Amino acid sequence: MKRKWWKEAVVYQIYPRSFQDSNGDGIGDLNGIRSRLDYLKLLGIDVIWLSPVYESPNDDNGYDISDYREIMDEFGTMKDFDELLSEAHERGIKIVMDLVVNHTSDEHEWFVESRKSLDNPYRDYYIWREGKEGGVCPNNWGSCFSGPAWEYDENTGMYYLHLFSRKQPDLNWDNAAVRKEIFDMMDWWCRKGIDGFRMDVISMISKVQNLPDGPVNGGLYGDYSPYAVHGPHVHEYLKEMNQKVLSRYDLMTVGETAGVTVEEARKYSGENEGELDMVFQFEHVEGDGEIGKWTDKKPDILRLKRIMSKWQTGLEGCAWNSLFWDNHDQPRAVSHFGDDSSKYRKVSAKMLATCLHMMKGTPYIYQGQELGMTNFPFEDMSQFRDIESLNAYEELVGKGAVSREKMMSYFRCKGRDNARTPMQWDDSANGGFTSGTPWLAVNPNYLEINAKAETADEGSVFHYYRKLINLRKNRDIIVYGRYELIMEEDPRIFAYVRRLGDEKLLVLCNFSDQEAEVSLSEEFREEKGECLIHNYDRPWDQCKDALLPYEAAAIAF
Repeated sequence: MKRKWWKEAVVYQIYPRSFQDSNGDGIGDLNGIRSRLDYLKLLGIDVIWLSPVYESPNDDNGYDISDYREIMDEFGTMKDFDELLSEAHERGIKIVMDLVVNHTSDEHEWFVESRKSLDNPYRDYYIWREGKEGGVCPNNWGSCFSGPAWEYDENTGMYYLHLFSRKQPDLNWDNAAVRKEIFDMMDWWCRKGIDGFRMDVISMISKVQNLPDGPVNGGLYGDYSPYAVHGPHVHEYLKEMNQKVLSRYDLMTVGETAGVTVEEARKYSGENEGELDMVFQFEHVEGDGEIGKWTDKKPDILRLKRIMSKWQTGLEGCAWNSLFWDNHDQPRAVSHFGDDSSKYRKVSAKMLATCLHMMKGTPYIYQGQELGMTNFPFEDMSQFRDIESLNAYEELVGKGAVSREKMMSYFRCKGRDNARTPMQWDDSANGGFTSGTPWLAVNPNYLEINAKAETADEGSVFHYYRKLINLRKNRDIIVYGRYELIMEEDPRIFAYVRRLGDEKLLVLCNFSDQEAEVSLSEEFREEKGECLIHNYDRPWDQCKDALLPYEAAAIAF
């Protein structure tokens, strides 16, 4: 495997709306981010992944873009962006932009033109179809945000496809003019000096031409996945993107590829495939829901170990892993995978960080994860802003499929707004996020969990992350060593070994609130080793016999 800067980097995802407000309107903005660059420099991260800041009517919090070359007014101006980029680069921090090109907003000028007439030059920029007899949608596909994936347009008497919100019409990537528009826009940003792209639902840009009905798997609508995910031309179009844009710059690229297999991931991100540097797979954070994604149960650790290890070994030597526990679409890691009680929050947050950052791949930290921020104690639907949760409540509770109490329990566990509550900077009003009224309520635990308190406390989750990031910069084995799962059938301990030449790194993580016996081979029981990091204040060699609740240690041999 070739050495690359993005393999050795640690990425920090910023959800701009919730990071830092600079003007008191309750919404985070670019100048707010700029004011916190020294905090990120102190943490030690190398790259900011910036969730969308483009012009948008905000139906899906910026993932519905109406102008790719303008900044949303709420976030500031292009001058503000240029200053942020310049000041980040001065601190050695790169910026990766969110690229949302499976769909646009219905307010984008392309779609405004497209819906005007059947012979408009932009008509074929989107996916239009005749309805079936009796005023029925062209097929039975359901959208990701509930309801059908089709919207009827009275002006031309046809339906357009939207795999997400009805205000997010899907682009027609089979049209070469669409691809040229997108590649020109990407090149424009690259010439501005950005350092890469995180590509939203990029595995969905190619659809099967005849758009057949999808299987109905117990829901209200057909599943579009067999015909719209990893479609017939997706690799062809990404190779074209790489050739015409990506290969001309020193970029980091990561594709969001829901439903991807290891074999498919090798095509997207193989060293010699000429497409992307890495992909996000979601197998470890999805697939355990009782109704679709919705569940209030803790993840099964044996299943988690199998999935994480499959990806570690399956991409070895041919492609690169991206490592994450949470992001803007997932619940808070410490609440979902760990224990956010006052007794175990800190230690389990550190355990999760150890487990992830010692694996092979590029680690992603979602804002606030380095503080051990938790899920929000939602009690009422008026507290939500996320279109997915609002639509799911209407569809599932409104139609009697789930009780209100159960749905609230699901939301507290898996709702996307858990990750979107404002960043907790200090113990002043609204956690120091805004002097106004925040767009989404701040978690009430900001009085205890905040950046000011944690940066001042050497034993905090924040400083533990600093140490992990620093270790990665100074130990090649953490970046490039091979991965090997041990204690495979243990239901509580996630243990693995990294190997590089004669070096070995043993990682032990207890995912439970019970003491757990450790079973190690003689290879590790006999040698002394050097403890690189440990989340308990006790002699680390006791870990060779048993791990305390949520204990974690990484030992070099």
